[in-house]
Amino acid sequence: MEQLWRVSPLIAGAIAILGSTTAVKAQTIPSVDALAESATERSQVTSVSQLSDVQPTDWAFQALQSLVERYGCIAGYPDGTYRGNRALTRYEFAAGLNACLDQVLALVGGDEGIDPESLATIRRLQEEFAAELATLRGRVDALEARTAELEANQFSTTTKLSGEVIFGLENAFGEGRALNPLQRANGVDDKDPGVDDNTIFGDRVRLVLDTSFTGKDRLRTRLQASNIANLNGATGTDETRLAYDGDNGNNLVLNRLHYRAPIGDKLTFHIGTTGLDIDQIFDVTNPFLASDATGVVSRFGRRNPLVHRNYEGAGIGFNYDISDSLGFSAFYLADGGDAGSPVPKDGLFNGAHSAGAQLDFTPGDAFHLSLTYLRAYAPGDQVNVASSTGTDFAQNPFLSAADDPVATSGNHLGIQTNVKLGDRVGLGGWAGAAFVNAESGSVEGADATIFNWAFNLAFPDLGGKGNLLGFVVGQPPHVTDNDISVNGIAIEDRDAPWHLEALYRIAVSDKISVTPGAFYIINPEGDDRNENLLVGVIRTTFKF
Repeated sequence: MEQLWRVSPLIAGAIAILGSTTAVKAQTIPSVDALAESATERSQVTSVSQLSDVQPTDWAFQALQSLVERYGCIAGYPDGTYRGNRALTRYEFAAGLNACLDQVLALVGGDEGIDPESLATIRRLQEEFAAELATLRGRVDALEARTAELEANQFSTTTKLSGEVIFGLENAFGEGRALNPLQRANGVDDKDPGVDDNTIFGDRVRLVLDTSFTGKDRLRTRLQASNIANLNGATGTDETRLAYDGDNGNNLVLNRLHYRAPIGDKLTFHIGTTGLDIDQIFDVTNPFLASDATGVVSRFGRRNPLVHRNYEGAGIGFNYDISDSLGFSAFYLADGGDAGSPVPKDGLFNGAHSAGAQLDFTPGDAFHLSLTYLRAYAPGDQVNVASSTGTDFAQNPFLSAADDPVATSGNHLGIQTNVKLGDRVGLGGWAGAAFVNAESGSVEGADATIFNWAFNLAFPDLGGKGNLLGFVVGQPPHVTDNDISVNGIAIEDRDAPWHLEALYRIAVSDKISVTPGAFYIINPEGDDRNENLLVGVIRTTFKF
C-alpha cells in the first residue's frame, strides 16, 4: 500500500514548507476507494520538465525538481500536468508524505545518512500526522479484509446471478367462447357454449447468469420454469393471452442463450442459439410498459406484434450508431426449433425465419421514433403471421392445414413512437401492417393484408416511487383483405377487434411489485356476434 500512496502530487509543496503544516487545511475525508482511484490515475515522472503546468518561476519549483529528480517520489497526471494548486485533505497529505519519506530513507540507507536537522523535521512531520496515518491504515486493513471475504465467497469473478419470480392470479369472464366466422358457419358454436370461468394461479421463475469477459460484452444464459397457461383454452382466442404466460410443467429449461459485444465505439454485435428475440436487438419504443414482469399484463400491449415478434430463436444481429440521434439495427433469426434440425424444411435457412431492419431516431431523451421492416417466411406447418396475438385469420390467413399446407411469406412494416412529457407522463403507440403471400398449396399466389395499431399512456411514479399507472387502447392484428374464401365465407375478419387495458403497478420495495390489471376484448376473433371478453389479473413480481 505504501507504493500506492507515493504518487500524491502535492507532497513536494508540503515538504518545501516543512513544518508549516497549518497551511494544509482539514477538508472532507475521502474514502479509501476514492484515494486509490485518484492515485492510480497518475504516473511517475523522471524530470520536472515532464510536468507541463510547472514553470521555473513557481515558488516550489526547486523543491519539486529535487523530489522528482533526486528521490523519484512525485507523480503527475496522465495528461502530463501536476495540478499543484488543487486542494488536498490531511489524509492525502499524510499518505503521500509517508510514502515519500520511505523513499528518501530507502535511497540514503536509513537514518544515518540524513543530517540531524532534516531528520528532526522529518520525525516531527511523521508525529504530526501519526493519527491520520493510523486511521488510514485501519481503513485500508478493513477494506482488504472485506475484499478478501468477497473474493472467497463470490459466485464468480466474471458472472453475475440474478433472478425473477412471478406469481399470477388470473381469470377470464365472458358469455361465450370466441369463434371466427368460418367456425361459426360450420356450427362450432353449438359445441362450445361458454367461457370456462375458472380462476387460475401459476408461477414463472427465471434465473439469469450474465457473464462478461471484457467488462463491455455480455453472455446471457437464462433458465426458466413456468406453469401459467394460455387463456385461449378458456376463451377460444389468443387475443386473451397474458404477457408472461407459458407452461412447461415447471420444468427448468434453457430459455435464452445470447451473446452481445461492442465492436469499436459504434457497433454492437448479437448472436444467439436459444430464445434470441427481436426485442433483444430492436428497441421496441415502449419504455414504460414493454416488460412482461412489471409492465402491461397482456401479450398484445407489450410491442408491435407484426414487426417486433415473429419467427425467432437463433441467429445474429447488430446495432450501429450512425450519429448521436440516429441508429440502425438489423437481424436474421430462425425459429429456435428449426435452426438446429437437419430434416427437410428445417435448418437455419429453410425453416421458419425472419429478417429485418430498423431505423431509430432519438433527437433527445424525450422523443423516440422508429421505422421497421421485416421479411418473414414459414413452411406450411408453422404459419403464425401475427405471433399469437391477433385473430385466427391473422395468424393463418390462408388456412394452412396438414392436408393442404400453405407456405407463407410476408413483408411487414411498422412505425413506433414514444414521447416523454417530463418525468411523469409517457405517450406512445404503434401501427403495423403485413402484406402476406401464399407460396404453395391450393391457394398459391393468394395475397392478404393484416393490420394492427395501439396507443398507450403511462404515468410513472404515480402515488410513489416505482409505481406505474398505464393504459393501452388498440386493435390487435386482424385480416382486412384476403383473396381467398371458403364456401362463400371470406377469410377476413368481419369486424375489427378492440383491446382496452388498464393496470397499476405498486412498488412494495425495490425488489417486489404487485400489479392488478385487466383488459377487455371487444369483437373477439373479429366478429361482433361473439360476446366480449374480460381478463382480470393480479401479478406479483419478485426480483433478486
